[in-house]
Amino acid sequence: MTDHPPTDSMADETLDLPESVTVLHNGDTTIYVVGTAHISERSVQDVEQVIEAVQPDTVCVELCEARYKAITDDDRWKKLDIFTVIKEGKTLFLLANLALGAYQRKLGEQLGVKPGAEMLAGVKKAEEVGAKLELSDRDVHITLKRTWANLSFLQKMKLLGAMVGGLTTNEEISEEEIEKLKERDHLSEMMEEFARVMPQVKEPLIDERDQYLMNSIENAPGKSIVAIVGAGHVQGMTTHLGNEIDREALKVIPPRSGWMKSLKWVIPLLILGAFAWGISQKEMSTVEHMLKAWIIPNAVVCALFTLMAGAKLGSIVLAFFASPITSLNPLLGAGMVVGLAEAWQRKPTVADCERINEDVRSLRGVYKNAFTRVLLVTVMSTMGSAIGAWIGLFWIGSIAIG
Repeated sequence: MTDHPPTDSMADETLDLPESVTVLHNGDTTIYVVGTAHISERSVQDVEQVIEAVQPDTVCVELCEARYKAITDDDRWKKLDIFTVIKEGKTLFLLANLALGAYQRKLGEQLGVKPGAEMLAGVKKAEEVGAKLELSDRDVHITLKRTWANLSFLQKMKLLGAMVGGLTTNEEISEEEIEKLKERDHLSEMMEEFARVMPQVKEPLIDERDQYLMNSIENAPGKSIVAIVGAGHVQGMTTHLGNEIDREALKVIPPRSGWMKSLKWVIPLLILGAFAWGISQKEMSTVEHMLKAWIIPNAVVCALFTLMAGAKLGSIVLAFFASPITSLNPLLGAGMVVGLAEAWQRKPTVADCERINEDVRSLRGVYKNAFTRVLLVTVMSTMGSAIGAWIGLFWIGSIAIG
């Protein structure tokens, strides 16, 4: 446990530290938590100043291995294989990750600061002073999957809409406003509002990571530790100082419920059962109506969504014919079939991959870039097929009842 409660005291008596620092004591270990904004030049200066002043044994950064590579490996996009991404079902998570970072990059451009610059400064400064570097955050893919698993279908659509909105907004923010957000009272109000509007997102995205980060930092080697984290995490982290936290449990991807697992088999069985019932009644007109009720919404809605994603004509035609069939196959989705076809037609190049960070700053850029266009087509055709299947199911049900 802590020697004394977490403190809001902003500096050690012997060190001249910036106001963004919270000093915590855990036994004989001192932890200097630097609360940063990811697009703040002042945060970069604070990080460098604190590490230089403290000369810590360890520097902990709010990064996982994937995010560390994202800010240190400029060639990471060249290594992406679009066909592998689609086959492994990672298109939605990759697109979401790109969209989440796009808004930060747009604001960072206004202020002349690259998002994550303060983390990169911490990485470089740790090496400079000979401190051990610790990547203290939970894997971003686990965080996204746990967040996604927490949402209903409508909430997922709401979140996707918010991310698309982030690509189209022209909102500007000043450096003073960024620094104001780092103040504790403003952050408290913001977190409370976030929890009220989307509590399902706040828990895995913020609350769980507060626990994970604090426990990871506490268990870092050395007696003097500098921890660089987003200012929004500081208050929550300090409440977990000294608590026993099972980080492995926070890494578990929640399994889909038995009901959700069975649903992908239930729908095809219901449809095939309805067709079998129609045939047993020896009413071919009923069977014909059922076939139309299944094929028309599946084909049209999937093709329409694929068209909205700006797909090639071949992909739109394929979506039209594939969706009624793939919707009856629990192991094969329309999105995978259409996405692979779109990738084969567009053949994204290394140059497309290199422009991803620049192009995802706007919706127009997403459509212009061949790589992100393929991702969008894959996701949209998946959504269109799912919606079309539900319409078809209810339509067939109305025929059977009538």
